[in-house]
Formats: sequence, C-alpha cells, structure tokens
Amino acid sequence: MKSVQSSRRIMTGNEAVATGVKLSRVKVIAAYPITPQTTIAEKIAEMVANGELDSKFIEVESEHSAMSMITASEITGVRSYTASSSHGILYMHEALHWAAGMRLPLVMSVVNRALGPPWNIWGEQTDTFNQRDTGWLQMYCESNQEALDSIMLGYKIGENKKVLLPVMNMLDAFTLSHTSEPVEVRDLKTAADYLGDLDLDFKIDFKNPIGYGSLISPDGPYMEMKKDMRDSMYNAVGIIKNEISNFNDQFDAELPGLTENFMMEDADYALITAGAISSTAKYTVRKLRKRGQKVGLIRLYFYRPFPGEEILKAVKGLKGLGVVERNLSYGQRGPTFEDVVSSLYGRVDVPVRNYVVGLGGRDIRVTDYELMFENLIEGNNDMEWVNVGVK
Repeated sequence: MKSVQSSRRIMTGNEAVATGVKLSRVKVIAAYPITPQTTIAEKIAEMVANGELDSKFIEVESEHSAMSMITASEITGVRSYTASSSHGILYMHEALHWAAGMRLPLVMSVVNRALGPPWNIWGEQTDTFNQRDTGWLQMYCESNQEALDSIMLGYKIGENKKVLLPVMNMLDAFTLSHTSEPVEVRDLKTAADYLGDLDLDFKIDFKNPIGYGSLISPDGPYMEMKKDMRDSMYNAVGIIKNEISNFNDQFDAELPGLTENFMMEDADYALITAGAISSTAKYTVRKLRKRGQKVGLIRLYFYRPFPGEEILKAVKGLKGLGVVERNLSYGQRGPTFEDVVSSLYGRVDVPVRNYVVGLGGRDIRVTDYELMFENLIEGNNDMEWVNVGVK
C-alpha cells in the first residue's frame, strides 16, 4: 500500500541525510565534525535541541570515539547513527571491523572526500572504497532523494536477522552534500510503521550478563563466525531486492535495484559508474544516442554486496565495457574493475577497460565521457587516466 502523505522540499544532500535520520527515529547519535560532513551533525544536533528528534546527541573527541560510542549504544538495543568523511573514516577503520564483527546494524553516512597529502576537501571515493572489506554494506547515492531514502532502507536491510551487518550510505562531497535539490520528505508515521523498532536478540541484559567480543582460541568458532558474516553479506542480495521493492511500493519511490541499467537494452558499449558522477554519464549517453551510437550505463547503487550477477546479465552481448573509478588503488587496477572482471571471468567474453577520473574533486565533463566511449569503440588500450596532464 502506497503512502500518499509526503512533502516536497528543497534541501541539500546533508540536510536530506539528517532528515532520513529523523524519519528513522534514531535514538543515539555520536559525531565529530569534518568538512564536508559537518552540517549533517549540525542539523541533527539542531533537531535534537529543539525537540524535533527524540534522541541523545553525543559530542565526542574523535571519529574513532564516535564509532566506538554508537557500537556501545547499539548493543544496548537502540538504533544508532554517525556520519564522517575522508580522514575521519580512516581514523575509525579499526572500529568499523568491530561494529561489523559484533553484527550490529548501524548506519553511517559518508560524504566522499579526497585523502591527503596534499590536503584536499573535494570529492573522491577512495575513502570508502578503502573500507570495502570491513564487513559493511555500501550504497552510493546519485541524488539527494537517495541520500534520504538510503538511511531508512539501510536500517531496514541491516536489521534483518538474516543480515545483521552495518550499512554505509555515501554521497559525493559538495556535488550532493552542499547542493540543493527537490526532495520528497517521507511521512513520519508511515516511516515509523515501515521500520518498526530495533529488535536485537543479543542486546545487553543486566539480569543475564554475557561477554561481547571476547578472546577466542584458534580451535574456537572464529573461522565459523567470519564465514557466517560473509554468507550473510551474500544473503543480503535477495533481501536488498525485496526491501527496495517494498520501499518503492510503500513510499511511491523510485529507488533502483542493486544496480540501475540506463539505456542498456540494445547497447553495444557501456560504462559502469557509482555516485553523483552518474548523472553526467547519463546525459552523455543520451547525447550519443541522438547521434546513433548504441551506448549505455550501468550505475552501481550497492557496491557491497557486489552486484556481480546483475552486471553479468547487463553486459551480455556488449562489444566493450568501461569501468569508471573515482578512486585509486596503488599497485593494481581499480577495485571496481577488479570486482567486475572477477564476476565476469569465464562467464562472458566482453573486453573490459579501466578509467580513473575526478580525483581530488576534478570535474568529470561530458567530453571526458565522450572520450571514454570513443576509446571503447575504437578498442584502444592506451588510456586509463582521464583528463590528466603535467601541472
């Protein structure tokens, strides 16, 4: 049954995220400021201060403390949240493993930002691609609407007892975080009915004390626990599909699946993108289609669990596939490229090329996408870095 009660407002991506936290009725928020995430924490603190959000906002001394704090609060059985960016994510890296290993369905928003040195506050996705193996689900938003909806969806998926893993939802620095767009603000009561309350079977009970994260010997169930985490990540694929369908029906929304196929029905060549850079890519696809070129786009909404099967179905029949990375891996090709090639290996014969773009917030232009498609169509192997020159 669709919800008909909602209100459309013009808001930044960071305000949309804060609104998603409010709609999710989060009870504990711990945060430390870092550009360009800071206004998420400021907006949530304002909501708590004026009684708009019934929650406890905790100011901490570091990002590591923020993650440690909400790990502790979540295990008491209350829905918890934080947000960060760039070096803040690097600082909490250890604690990310603890949150996932303790099977706590937290949600954290990350405003993707470049890493130093040199110092840079603009958009790049290396900060969260570095966290892809921590056991967190990852969602990359293209719009402010997705930034809001992904908070609620993240809790719904993470809290499923067949998943019980934390979730990151990502939005690009400034392109979304500080840019205003029309956003449908979901009805608060409908959102409450959709999410329900957090129900952890293993939350702290003072009458029945137990240990959490205790020392375990090699003969103990350490490997079995890690295998269960990995299995749960794989099992999340079906749950994600089902929950996205339920969300779209409940809120009359238009969230994609794990991936979004744009003009892929008869495409000969396609690019894979993630995040807000996908919008420019779509514009380029439309432009080239008008010229008669059969090109398309595969947008990753979820990066973990990796949607390998969805990509496999989408690329069958292609003459060339390009993977666009707004991140950097040293000593090997990009992480998305490696995941795509691994998913397709021995199953479909499609040439795959890797393109590194937009590091440090550098603009990714229509001409850049045109050049990538041209490179795919001509079958050249001499381009990996796009719009790079000696400075």
